[in-house]
Amino acid sequence: MTRAARTAAVIGSGPNGLAAAVTLARAGISVTVFDAADTIGGGTRTAESVMPGVVHDTCSAIHPMAFASAFFREFRLAEKVEFVVPEASYAHPLEGREAAIAYRDLDRTVAELGVDGAAYGRLMRPLVDRAGGVFDFALGGSMVRVPRDPIATVLTGLAAVRQGSPLWNLGFSDEAAPALISGVAAHSIGRMPALGTSAIGLVLAVAGHVGGWPVPVGGSAAISRALADDLLAHGGQIETGRRIRDIAELGDYDVHVFDTSARALTEIAHSKLPGGYLRTLDRFRFGNAAAKVDLVLDGPIPWADARIAQTPTVHLGGTRAEVAEAEGMVARGRHPEHPYVLLAQPTEFDPGRNPAEFNAVWSYTHVPRGSTVDVTERVLAQLERFAPGVRERVIGVKCTPAAELGEYNANYVGGDISSGAVQLGQLLARPVLSPEPWRTPGEGIYLASSAASPGPGVHGLGGWYAARSALKHSFRIDPQSVSLE
Repeated sequence: MTRAARTAAVIGSGPNGLAAAVTLARAGISVTVFDAADTIGGGTRTAESVMPGVVHDTCSAIHPMAFASAFFREFRLAEKVEFVVPEASYAHPLEGREAAIAYRDLDRTVAELGVDGAAYGRLMRPLVDRAGGVFDFALGGSMVRVPRDPIATVLTGLAAVRQGSPLWNLGFSDEAAPALISGVAAHSIGRMPALGTSAIGLVLAVAGHVGGWPVPVGGSAAISRALADDLLAHGGQIETGRRIRDIAELGDYDVHVFDTSARALTEIAHSKLPGGYLRTLDRFRFGNAAAKVDLVLDGPIPWADARIAQTPTVHLGGTRAEVAEAEGMVARGRHPEHPYVLLAQPTEFDPGRNPAEFNAVWSYTHVPRGSTVDVTERVLAQLERFAPGVRERVIGVKCTPAAELGEYNANYVGGDISSGAVQLGQLLARPVLSPEPWRTPGEGIYLASSAASPGPGVHGLGGWYAARSALKHSFRIDPQSVSLE
């Protein structure tokens, strides 16, 4: 293949699509990114949603993987985007007592958890001490490989088995530490306890105790802008407002990288993919969904525990048993009256994002996939439970039901923001069990989205791995020779 013939189309401009495009462009490939939306970013957009002049992050808001991702480290994202990293990563309020708080300082976390602090430390310290190995195990690519740190892999597996089984309360005698663990594990939108859910929670918790959970100044769109600027600087192009319905529309690109759901890949590229692979993708299961509630307040949230104001992320839901019950109801296709709510409050850490008189609060709760239910009142009730009087501060609110999230972003089928259920089997085979699950049997066709390993999250790794696979197999370029610095 001559250098002039080296072309690639990337379908989707989320962080994975842009990561793939940046990697290919830096290798000298002529890259064009296509996105159906009028703006780039996928899960990293920031826009007005509730009222003019006040912005909210459209999808992701706080970024635990910003410092844990090997792609972002090589890309030096922290030098291109300004982040604020609070001392506390996340909080879990409890009724009638102080909240449980996960600090970057594990010792401080242990000290404040009281009677169960030592047990929490015994669970987390071995993983925090080998954080690099934990991240390599969880984010290092396909599960069909030898981990760099087998001890970290074993420790993570043992901890996930313990927290993903009915023995998850073993060693704990109070509510605070179990609730703290369950709140972060519930990010995965799944039944609890379960192995996949616990594994995701442990990795996110380790990130909280190592690099923290950073807040991007200006909103999540700063991440997509940094990636897009780099792509354009290396000769790439971006076409927005361009929905690709059939691969034939793209002409003669040598490589096609799909930052899409597995379903969209089959719809767009079915003519280029063998029947067996298409049937495998058809069996790939979607998970349940998120419904988003954006709020604008005329001041700070009046938390019953004032320390919660110093955490960028808050998990609302009460005790471990209450969170598990709510998530179990969603798994059974029901809408819990007292749901788990994930809330982000960036104003404290990025006050210049919005006018001083407005406090933009971001939240979502979990619902059955495809739900059209307006969950505003249920979310507000959970917030009022732990911040009495907050309703009086609300001056604007907008609910985006799960079905509308799916319309906003085709990757979120029915509102499944993970582009596929986060279950153990689908973490091992995402979407297929292979040393290179990003490479499809279709010539020059690669899957780069959250539907491929290592799964959901703003980390760019799916795109990076897909691009490196394309460099190796389609362009005969050594991926190790491509610098992202």
